[in-house]
Amino acid sequence: MGKAKKLKVSKNVSKLSLDKQIEDDKFAKPSTRVKVRQRQVEQEEFVDSTLSQRILHQAREQQRELEDDAGMSGAEKPTPSTSLGAEASDESDEEEDKMEGDFYYDKIEVNEDDERALEMFMSRNPAPRRTLADIIKEKITEKHTELQTQFSDAGSVQIQELDPRVKQLYEGVRDVLAKYRTWETTQGLQDRPQPAKLGADSLRHRWSAAAMYQATRIFTSNLSEKMAQRFFNLVLLPRVRDDIAEYKRLNFHLFQALRKALFKPGAFMKGLLLPLCESGNCTLREAIILGSVIARNSIPLLHSSAALLKIAEMDYTGANSIFLRIFFDKKYALPYRVVDAAVFHFLRFERDRRELPVLWHQALLTFVQRYKGDISSEQKEALLGLLRHQSHGLITPEIRRELQAARCRDLEGAEPMVV
Repeated sequence: MGKAKKLKVSKNVSKLSLDKQIEDDKFAKPSTRVKVRQRQVEQEEFVDSTLSQRILHQAREQQRELEDDAGMSGAEKPTPSTSLGAEASDESDEEEDKMEGDFYYDKIEVNEDDERALEMFMSRNPAPRRTLADIIKEKITEKHTELQTQFSDAGSVQIQELDPRVKQLYEGVRDVLAKYRTWETTQGLQDRPQPAKLGADSLRHRWSAAAMYQATRIFTSNLSEKMAQRFFNLVLLPRVRDDIAEYKRLNFHLFQALRKALFKPGAFMKGLLLPLCESGNCTLREAIILGSVIARNSIPLLHSSAALLKIAEMDYTGANSIFLRIFFDKKYALPYRVVDAAVFHFLRFERDRRELPVLWHQALLTFVQRYKGDISSEQKEALLGLLRHQSHGLITPEIRRELQAARCRDLEGAEPMVV
């Protein structure tokens, strides 16, 4: 049998009558027990000294790398401030773009000897540059001639002029675009003056650089591929070339306009890059600036392959080597057709008696470094034979070493040759 449970009898029960005890039990009474609760003091956690030293060490290392990169580039790059804690603030996208723009095109040092060597490969009879104003004049002349032919028997025909209100509207838009600046003008920042030697009647020269950027941004987003290509070719490209020729650098807003134009890569290639290469007179400075836009932005493989194929088949100029090297450095998985076109591009110079610029040898070195495994055995032997006719004291030995160690695409199981 289980043990009987003891009944707990309160010792504090007062000696009251039964009816009083029942009456008191109807209401709750405050307990006399005092509860003592200890508050846990939340202590603030601080970073220990060892971790703080590591953080500061990493910050100094990053600062040193940024300064080294700026020194290697040869251009003045603004030093970013390193701040820890709650006082650190993020810079806006526009300021970051401006820093990148200044890094690539702000102060470009061009060697005069390299520029003269590049001019030797420029076309002596470049195609005439057509502007949007020239095309408009041709269309007006054609229309005027057509009207005169249709109404030659009806006597004199007077063409009705535009409504004065419409004329006033377009003149107002013209004045606004000619004076448009960024919002920073309220703080005293002014854009550079337009070059005096440029034609004032041309559409692209009357627009400010900031207006050109806004126009490019709007047209790239809303125009079709074909219409955007026409705008890039007839308006943006001539304006960019004129600005570089006048100031020996490119305005920040025009640089940003080139980056926006890449949002339509097909129109960018057909309206900007390929016409510039086909002109035959692309300068070293123009190639470097436009090449920096291509190198720093993502471009689909299809458009890059088509542009690379076209450039490889063009008549050679020094600027072509710059663009070829930039496309090679993007490390695309190029189709064999494009690789073969690049090989044939270099093999064309086997019997060329001219002293090729360093840019050509650099482009060949970059090609064999990136795509030595995509060439065939015959192409490899042909390139090795090319090096016997076209050589550079420092670059050619490196090219030969890369080719001899290459594993060709038609010999998948073959061991690479020993140098």
